[in-house]
Amino acid sequence: MNQHDGGAGDPRRYAPDGGAGERPADTPADGGTGGPEPVPRSRSGVVGRRLERTGTEPVTARSALGLRLVLAAVYTPLFVLGAVVFSLWAASAGPGSVPSGDGLAVVAGVCAALAVLAAVDLVVVVRRRRRERGGRG
Repeated sequence: MNQHDGGAGDPRRYAPDGGAGERPADTPADGGTGGPEPVPRSRSGVVGRRLERTGTEPVTARSALGLRLVLAAVYTPLFVLGAVVFSLWAASAGPGSVPSGDGLAVVAGVCAALAVLAAVDLVVVVRRRRRERGGRG
């Protein structure tokens, strides 16, 4: 979708001939070519600017950081352990063994990927909680 698709900031929206007609007082003077103004968002972990809210979620919607912290802290070591166990099992599997060494290697890879995702989430949650409490991070 491009910038001039007939949205609220499109100057063609206000005149039927496509020209710049009367513009409501709340639209930017540049006709909306710069997009919506960025809004400050103190809880956001996203680097950079955020656009104005467009959804129906509450203004005070928050991620359950405590729950995410507990889940990431529990599942990171479990997924690491699973990756190690399945890797060792795959390495010791013989040519005709069931489950096959290839299948076990895939399961070990999935566990390793989930361990990395859980560890990244753990770091993100710890940094957000530290920033919210006024500490470093």
